[in-house]
Amino acid sequence: MKLRYSPASPFVRKVMIVALETGLAGRIEKLPTTVVPVKLNDDVKAENPLVKIPALVTDEGETLYDSPVICEYLDTLHAGSKIFPPPGPARWTALRRQALGDGILDAAILRRYETAVRPQALQWADWIEGQMRKVRGGLDALERETLDGPFDIGRITIACALGYLDFRYPDEGWRGSRPRLAAWFAGVSQRPSMQETMPQG
Repeated sequence: MKLRYSPASPFVRKVMIVALETGLAGRIEKLPTTVVPVKLNDDVKAENPLVKIPALVTDEGETLYDSPVICEYLDTLHAGSKIFPPPGPARWTALRRQALGDGILDAAILRRYETAVRPQALQWADWIEGQMRKVRGGLDALERETLDGPFDIGRITIACALGYLDFRYPDEGWRGSRPRLAAWFAGVSQRPSMQETMPQG
């Protein structure tokens, strides 16, 4: 399998954590890839019309995107404990948490594009603040969650979102008013899969 890869992408990190947790990482060839919203990458477009990463080319030559689909596909390729719970309440909780983590990431990345890519004269302060309200609202909701339990797709996604905030927004200080979430993240951050996929770049 071949994975379009960037060590700075939290969505790629999510895929790699699933691969490591399921013992599949050795079967994946990582293809370093750069995509930005204002510049076309023809190689990626040929595989993914949305020109986004991650994208995974399977051993059969099919391209899968984006991270929720890739992660669920990888979860079908191993015989160990599943990352996606079976049908029932635990599955819906895990999928909801995945959506919440992905939503935090989407808002954080949109804010970064506005401040790091768009020319300063064109930046929209209300847009920037609106995205951070989503991030903070998501974090407040997570503080109310009981996150102890298996490292399933919901918890993996939340961990990637928190790691991305530390990486790109170190001054946000999200831990200050969210001690339960901070304590949970401190614990899961010690997992080998989390240590091996620390964001870079």
